[in-house]
Amino acid sequence: MTLKQLKQQVCEANLDLEHHGLVILTWGNVSGVDRERGLMVIKPSGISREALTPAKMVSVRLSNGEPSGSGQWRPSSDTPTHLALYRAFPGIGGVAHTHSRAATAFAQARRSIPCLGTTHADHFHGTIPLTRMLTRKEVTDDYEAETGAVIVSAFRHRDPVACPAVLVAGHGPFTWGRDAAMAVQNSVALEAVAAMAVETMALNPAVHLLPAALCEKHYFRKHGPGAYYGQRE
Repeated sequence: MTLKQLKQQVCEANLDLEHHGLVILTWGNVSGVDRERGLMVIKPSGISREALTPAKMVSVRLSNGEPSGSGQWRPSSDTPTHLALYRAFPGIGGVAHTHSRAATAFAQARRSIPCLGTTHADHFHGTIPLTRMLTRKEVTDDYEAETGAVIVSAFRHRDPVACPAVLVAGHGPFTWGRDAAMAVQNSVALEAVAAMAVETMALNPAVHLLPAALCEKHYFRKHGPGAYYGQRE
């Protein structure tokens, strides 16, 4: 994929956030990475989606976050967070950050999203984790980079490919995938299961987790070497 094609893909993914109702105003961002060139492409900071074009997407170096070209646009303020995820999770190629209503409500309530049904299990392997709250020093010193660090820490004993989503405490959700488009799809799925969890717990506050055997069955019939859902490529 050329850099021009990557910018096109990342631009379309950012527009898709609004199309799916996951963001309003200038909230949220999507990035994509070209690991061979060592570059990340991300939405420019504070630009309305109506004004976004592929040419306005900003490329930065994966190694140090420095701009790779001479463009006039500053990258998203969340750039250090995205960079931290790409560096820590080599299996991902796109990252999305939204402030979607139900998932953000869980983040603000400082609650992870439990796997209560097969819809959740089809897409995410287990509970959607919640990060710890950042310390005052972390917020003051290097907020966006430290946000990435607490996400990475939350996956110390988890596979980020099997559960491509996280809730940053007091902030909101981040998702990722093999590319920018898949990161957005995972944001769509995350918001759907978060909304279902809210309604399920309202109807039955004492609801139990989905039995482990059923959770595992639904996840692995769609993912992994033994998956049999869908058509062979």
